[in-house]
Amino acid sequence: MYVIIVYDIKAERVNKVKSFLRQYLFWIQNSVFEGEASESEFKIIHDGLMKIIDTEVDSVIIYKLRMADVMNREVLGIEKAPIDEIL
Repeated sequence: MYVIIVYDIKAERVNKVKSFLRQYLFWIQNSVFEGEASESEFKIIHDGLMKIIDTEVDSVIIYKLRMADVMNREVLGIEKAPIDEIL
């Protein structure tokens, strides 16, 4: 599946979340990661985020797309971290 994760995290946890997600997905721009993940990898990502974030103050939004080949990705302006090779 193709996964897009966006987050709004308290400053003291941002680096921990960013470092964790970089193990599994591509960093696209501030607070945005995306990439392919198997079901087992997705579970690791989900469970890992739940251990890091504070659900009372932090927000994480996860988009799961089953068919990345039909997804149309358009960037307006400067692309901070090109991912042409993964789509």
